[in-house]
Amino acid sequence: MIRRAVTLIAPAVAALFALSAVAEEPTPEYQKALELLAETPLIDGHNDVPWQYRERVDNRLAEIDLGSDTSELDPPMHTDIERLREGRVGGQFWSVYVPPEHRGDEAVRMQIEQIDTARRLIDAHEKLKFATSADELEAAFADGYIASMIGLEGGHVINNSLAALRMFHALGARYLTLTHWQGHDWADSATDAPRHGGLSEFGREVVQEMNWLGMIVDLSHVSPAVMHDTLDVTEAPVIFSHSSANGVTPHARNVPDEILDRLPDNGGIVMVTFVPSFVNGELREWDARQVAEEARLERLHPGDGDSVEAGMAAWREANPAPSATLSDVADHIDYIRDRIGATHIGIGGDYDGIAAGPAGLEDVSTYPALIAELIKRGYSEDELAGIIGNNALRVMHEAEAVSERLRSQRPASDAKFEDFPQSES
Repeated sequence: MIRRAVTLIAPAVAALFALSAVAEEPTPEYQKALELLAETPLIDGHNDVPWQYRERVDNRLAEIDLGSDTSELDPPMHTDIERLREGRVGGQFWSVYVPPEHRGDEAVRMQIEQIDTARRLIDAHEKLKFATSADELEAAFADGYIASMIGLEGGHVINNSLAALRMFHALGARYLTLTHWQGHDWADSATDAPRHGGLSEFGREVVQEMNWLGMIVDLSHVSPAVMHDTLDVTEAPVIFSHSSANGVTPHARNVPDEILDRLPDNGGIVMVTFVPSFVNGELREWDARQVAEEARLERLHPGDGDSVEAGMAAWREANPAPSATLSDVADHIDYIRDRIGATHIGIGGDYDGIAAGPAGLEDVSTYPALIAELIKRGYSEDELAGIIGNNALRVMHEAEAVSERLRSQRPASDAKFEDFPQSES
């Protein structure tokens, strides 16, 4: 990401803290975090607000006002315009998610609807500005907007069609997460039985066409074999839009060390996520025990949901869940920096795609607290600027440069799914 200086925000900071007579004086680290966030756009790789609109109100935008306090909704949301501003968010990738159980033409239709929801949402709020390139993101931030980009979550939505992929790019999508929790016809998921042993041959063609388009490949959710295959094929840097480090918290959704070690050669980044069970090992183990207990109760009481629910309530009372914290997230950032360097780190909170954030990172207003914690841990200003957003901007610029080169060398691919050998499984 290229650093762009803007007017310092000391007056705005003073006004913010004057709103409450009981507000504590910000620490020097927090004040420094605000200054850094005024100079460099905080770019978050993944926010699920568009899915909240579909789940809660069937994409009727008038029924949820993102300009008001959405924490008052039942259940509360993590995101609204005021808290985005308080959190100094400068660039947001809005996830346009379609569950993987929806396939074929239905998935394509739903994907168009979710892109439409995101585009209308951005247009409806004067503090948001639609962006499709690194330069547009930087310009929007310099003008005081929250630059708003679109990321597709789940490669099943292209319905095995490079033409659909290209049209989603034309509608503004700037990354594609190759799978979600289920694998599909050309890629395996981290949380599903493998079908291809990584990417199929058509899957490799998808990655190459994404490079041609300038569409960033997102490796969150995919299997380690898909990660390796993609790194073998791609000519542009990749991202993990919302994953953390498997070396800290063993979880299928986190990035293995062997993949981290390949990122420097690729130039990609891990946008460290705030999902509690991804960042706290004790909570991860508690989750696994909870699943096992529920399965045991279902075997004991087949078809008796009330008994299972009562049993689980008693189990949770006897086994309270551990808490994930802001410090846990910072530990993942430390681990990646120590292993491959801070130039390969970004932020991908997954707000409004999780039930609750870690303590200290409850909603989108809390990013400055994370940066303040990293300042306490001794990160340099250059490292912090990279994590805040410069690393993500670099990936965007490089993906666009690769696209420009490839477009000068060849036209769009004519390949069809049926041209490639298919897995038997």
